[in-house]
Amino acid sequence: MPGLLRFYGSKLDGGAAGMTFVLCAIAAGLRPWRPFGDIADRMASKPIRASFRIRFLLGFLACCGLMAYALYAEHVLRLQPCPLCIFQRIAVIALGLMFLLGAVVGPKRRGGRAFFGVLALIPALAGVGIAGRHVWIQHLPPDQVPSCGPPLSFLRETLPFMDVVRKVLTGDGQCARIDWTFLGQSMPVWTLICFVVLAIWIAFAAFRRDKWTFR
Repeated sequence: MPGLLRFYGSKLDGGAAGMTFVLCAIAAGLRPWRPFGDIADRMASKPIRASFRIRFLLGFLACCGLMAYALYAEHVLRLQPCPLCIFQRIAVIALGLMFLLGAVVGPKRRGGRAFFGVLALIPALAGVGIAGRHVWIQHLPPDQVPSCGPPLSFLRETLPFMDVVRKVLTGDGQCARIDWTFLGQSMPVWTLICFVVLAIWIAFAAFRRDKWTFR
């Protein structure tokens, strides 16, 4: 083999000799030089951590998009949010913070990923319940719709916190009004769909066992 390399090195220019060396090294069962091999190996050995961070970051961006459109609807379309809408916004913000926290920490172990998954599921499922309640109120017969109550700011100033939550979840006539639709569905319906999709995304991101796990 050394004689063969010296022969080709004397006959060919530097580039061809280098290519010949690589081919001969492969033929001899040697491992060619890999300048970024260690970095690639480290990335390949921890795909779960990277994918968890990316998935939670995508969830955070989705929550940012939901809040951006909610503010657009309020300040540009002039759609005033009812108390149940405000509670749904709180759930979206809390869910976005859990997504961001999980993406920043990027837990290494499966138990850590499950922990952040549970933290994110709490506001997601709360949002499902609130949005579902809102949809139910909007589909009540007109004679069963609760009468309009005071604004949320007044309730916060005059009632204890749990009484405010109970009053808001009861709903009123303002929550039953439909001011916006897309493909025939109201905004609470689409919010409910988004919460359900995000809850499924959390289960996929935090609890799914990837086949590429190396340890």
